[in-house]
Amino acid sequence: MWPGTVGEATREVFWNIPAAGVVVMYLLTVVAAGVFGYGVYREYRWWRRGKSLSRLHPVRPRLKLVLTHVIGHARLFADRLPGLYHFAFFWGFLVLFLGTVVVFVHHDLRIRIMRGLFYLYFQSATLDLMGLVAALGVGAALLSRYIGGPPRLRRGVWSDIAILLLFEAILLTGFVVEALRIAATEDPWGRWSPVGFVIAQAFRGAGMTPGDMRWLHAVLWWVHFVLATAFVAYIPYSKLFHLLLAPLNVYLQPLEQGGSPRPLPLEEGAVLGVRSLVDFTWKDLLDLDACTECGRCTAVCPASATGKPLSPMHLILDLRKTMRSGQGNSPVPIAGNVIREETLWACTTCMACMEACPVFIEHVPKILDLRRYLVMEEARLPGGMREALRSLEAREHPWAGTRWSRRDWYRALPVLEMKEVGRAERVDVVYWAGCAVLDERYQRVARALVRILHQAGLRVGVLGPEERCTGDPARRMGDEFVFRTLATANLDTFARYGVRRVVTSCPHCYNVLKNEYRELGGDLEAQHHTEFLSSLLRRGSLRPALREAGGAEVSVTYHDPCYLARYNGVVDPPREVLKERGGCKLVEMPRRARNTFCCGAGGGRAWVEERGEERVAIQRAREAIQTGADTVAVSCPFCLQMLEDAVKSAAEGRAVRVLDVAELVADFLQVPEQAASEPKTQ
Repeated sequence: MWPGTVGEATREVFWNIPAAGVVVMYLLTVVAAGVFGYGVYREYRWWRRGKSLSRLHPVRPRLKLVLTHVIGHARLFADRLPGLYHFAFFWGFLVLFLGTVVVFVHHDLRIRIMRGLFYLYFQSATLDLMGLVAALGVGAALLSRYIGGPPRLRRGVWSDIAILLLFEAILLTGFVVEALRIAATEDPWGRWSPVGFVIAQAFRGAGMTPGDMRWLHAVLWWVHFVLATAFVAYIPYSKLFHLLLAPLNVYLQPLEQGGSPRPLPLEEGAVLGVRSLVDFTWKDLLDLDACTECGRCTAVCPASATGKPLSPMHLILDLRKTMRSGQGNSPVPIAGNVIREETLWACTTCMACMEACPVFIEHVPKILDLRRYLVMEEARLPGGMREALRSLEAREHPWAGTRWSRRDWYRALPVLEMKEVGRAERVDVVYWAGCAVLDERYQRVARALVRILHQAGLRVGVLGPEERCTGDPARRMGDEFVFRTLATANLDTFARYGVRRVVTSCPHCYNVLKNEYRELGGDLEAQHHTEFLSSLLRRGSLRPALREAGGAEVSVTYHDPCYLARYNGVVDPPREVLKERGGCKLVEMPRRARNTFCCGAGGGRAWVEERGEERVAIQRAREAIQTGADTVAVSCPFCLQMLEDAVKSAAEGRAVRVLDVAELVADFLQVPEQAASEPKTQ
């Protein structure tokens, strides 16, 4: 039987705490709030020194991202076990905080809501069970960090274990304080707090008197309160700051493609790139404080995985250390001093770090801004990149030693030059070949695609000699001047012929044409050739006849290019094309789609001799070979270049081909190959 009506259920808020003690509690709370507020203000003073950046609107899609990634832990669950225990103590502490708010409303605002069914179901049962969930989650985190667990976690850092032990101590003392109150008062509603009630029975069984229980309750109540207050005060001075900043950083993430460098004003007298911390945007500086030090970014970084001097996590922590030391506006440049130059040039700009980060820190734009300073202010960059930039300025492409011209690859093909056609409306598709066609191997890919489009009955237009590099290599290396020069010239060419839509085989060209030319007033619809082929298949424009019976099945594994999958989310079209190709069995690699592993060529790395323990492409080639596939399918000229050599090295005598998706489709359609003309040096 219940001791009374359910409507009478409640408890005394400050049982066993004298009025003077309550006054002291409020005074300590004010002190803790002051310490907390000063810590937040101290960091805010740095954030506001950063350059302006508009990230507050639109509100609705940003709130949706907060619900997905903060409340729902979407990215954290990519690593299931840590995601699970973080989810447990996140929700446990959140519900316990709501319980504290209820006490404040009930006692301090004198709105008597802590009674009846609400008191029993929420303030007693729910808070008790969620406290248990939180305690189990913190315990699992302790075990994972210090007994096994992923190698990416930093060990031996006293503050990390102190924070987890503080969490656990707050929870456990809270349960014991509750149990002593239930036991000492013989609370008739005590059974509604299952954890506290079980512990209370242990106290009763130990033969403790009510007086002993009251004394111990008072001591532990103060211990619990001091720990909780210290926890709040400590938040802005530790990695706990992410409790506040993680939701904010998720809200402020870029809604557009996020790995691109930010627009750079090329005004006379302005610092080009980032020399000191105040040259970053305020959001960049907020990123530094938001880092949780989880190591997920470094764990997926191809440079770090192959022994290069780059750890995205430590790059952020080194910048944060500089900011908190008060040296953020030092005249000494960050690049080459706080961050080693070798670290900056090791980045492939693959954006794996940003894809993995649970709080959406933007590592790549920071690296590119630091590169900009090195290149445009101090003219310091690796020799291979220097030669590529010189070629971009002199020849409008990065391949200094090529013997081929932009016209050679299509001399024997049914394509129309826009100079002859006059307007884009007179062709069905404008093909942007990119600088890769100045390489003999990639000419076969471009020719294969044109043959497919011709078989589909499409008239293909090309810019030929009027096509220039999009400027992507220059921008990733840090030379915004060369990028602007090339981009502006290309936009003028598009406007002259009325080109509003292009198809390209290069994900780097695709990304720049689609996303980054908009900064300069471009309004261009770009499609990757795998997207275009997929749309042709869906429309029925390509209806290949099946091979004759008896043809051998081809086992294919597909490598997702970073600039296609991660930067632009194009993961399904290439697979749709491969599955439509007759006699093709698709075998996936463990790291695929948005979680793909880089080939090692991005960010200007294609023009630099690779150092370190291992080539990035070798690691990826080994993963592809382990699938047992006969063919590695790619859809990027850089991936083709890097993986062809790497597969030969890693295959150990096995005959494994590396082919572009377009080559596989053309082979299936049995469209004859036309050889390129003799090269005409450009």
